[in-house]
Amino acid sequence: MAAVLILLVVELVAGWPALTDALHQVRTPHLGWLALVVLAELAAMSAYAHMQRRLLRSAGVRTSYRDNARLVYAAHSLNETLPGGPAFSTQFNFRHLRRLGAGPAVASWVIALSGILSTAALAVITTGGALAAGGATDWPRLAGLLAAAGLIAVGVRQLTAHPRAAEALIRRPLAAVNRLRRRPQDAGRERITGYLSQLRAARLSPADGIVVAGSAVLNWVLDAAALWLCFYAVGGRPPSATVVLLAFGAAMAAGSVTIVPGGLGIVDGALVLGLAMAGLALPTVVAAVVLYRIVSFGFIIGLGWVSWFRLRLCPDQPVAASSPRPSTARSGPRTSISRLAVCPQRAALPTYVGTA
Repeated sequence: MAAVLILLVVELVAGWPALTDALHQVRTPHLGWLALVVLAELAAMSAYAHMQRRLLRSAGVRTSYRDNARLVYAAHSLNETLPGGPAFSTQFNFRHLRRLGAGPAVASWVIALSGILSTAALAVITTGGALAAGGATDWPRLAGLLAAAGLIAVGVRQLTAHPRAAEALIRRPLAAVNRLRRRPQDAGRERITGYLSQLRAARLSPADGIVVAGSAVLNWVLDAAALWLCFYAVGGRPPSATVVLLAFGAAMAAGSVTIVPGGLGIVDGALVLGLAMAGLALPTVVAAVVLYRIVSFGFIIGLGWVSWFRLRLCPDQPVAASSPRPSTARSGPRTSISRLAVCPQRAALPTYVGTA
C-alpha cells in the first residue's frame, strides 16, 4: 500500500505541468453536461460489472452487484495505473473471484472470457464506425477472424461439455512433459481433469451470451458517448458519432499496447489527432479530450483506488451461502452469495464443489 501511494504521488508530480496546461484548456465546463459525462462513465463501468456478474451467474456463482462493481473498479485501476498493470489486475481479479465463491477454473474462465469479449466489442465498434464512414473493409480477413472466433467458441464448448475426451487428448502430451521432468507418467493428470470438470459448470446459454456480448459493446459505446458529451460540456460543436467512434477505437487500440500507465500521452494524442483531422477546431478538441481524460482516467481511477483500499483493508471477507439449488448435469451446482459485511472476521476461502 505504501508503494502504491508513493507511485501515485510520483506520477502526479511528474505529470503536474502537463496537467496544469490541460486544465487551462478546459476553462469552465458546463456543469449540466459535465454531470452527463460522469454518468456515462459510471454507466460504462456498470455495464462491464454486469457482464462479469452474468458470466459468474452462468457458472452457478451468485454475487451481489455491489461486490462485482467494487472488484471491477479496483481491477481497472490496477490495470490502468501500475506499470505492467494487466498482470497485477489479473492476479487481483482471480483472488477476489475465488473469495466470491468461484472455483479456480471458473475464475480463470470468467477473466479470460471478459477480456476476449471486451476486445471483440471494441473491434466491432471500430469496424462499424469505419463502415459508417464509407471506409474500405478487408472482408476476407474479417470473415476469417469471425470464423476463427466461432471455431474457438465451439471448441471451448465441446471441451467443457466432454472432459473425458479432453483427458484423452492431453494424455500423450502430459506423458511427454513428465518424461522431461522425470516425473511419473500420470503426474498432474488428476489436477487437469479436476480443472476440466469444474469448467462443466460454466455453460453459457444463448440468452446469457447475448446479454454479456451486449454488455461488452455497451461498455465501449457509453465510454465513447462520454467523449462526445465532453464537446457540449466545453461549449463546442460536437462531431458526428462516426468520427467519435473511429477516433475512440483507434485511441483505445493504441493505448492497449503501451507500457505507459493509462496510455497517458498515447491515448490523448491519438484522440486529438483523429478528431482534429475531421476538421474540428483544435482548441475545442484539446479541451474536450482533456475533460474526457480527467473524468475517465482521473475520476474513475480514483474511485477504483478507493475500492482497492477497501478490499485490501478487509481482505478476508467470508461468503455467506444460502441453501444451494439442486444441481443438474447441465448447469452444475449453484450457490447463492449474500452481500458481504463491511469488515467481517477472518474466514477461509469457500470450497468449490465439483459435479459428479
